[in-house]
Amino acid sequence: MERFMPAFQQEGKWWMGYVEELPGANTQGRTLKEARENLKEAVRLIISANRKLARRQTKRFASNG
Repeated sequence: MERFMPAFQQEGKWWMGYVEELPGANTQGRTLKEARENLKEAVRLIISANRKLARRQTKRFASNG
């Protein structure tokens, strides 16, 4: 599995996190630990959704060909 490099920065009392290589993978948390945990979950959800979408498209193309 590929590893992504997260980026975090503090904005006031909140921590913001994102993964530049994965559009839509961003989050926030009241602590750095919470932001990290939230970002891991966001990445998992995005990858899962992308896989499902890719499978649907593959099936659609296979049935049309």
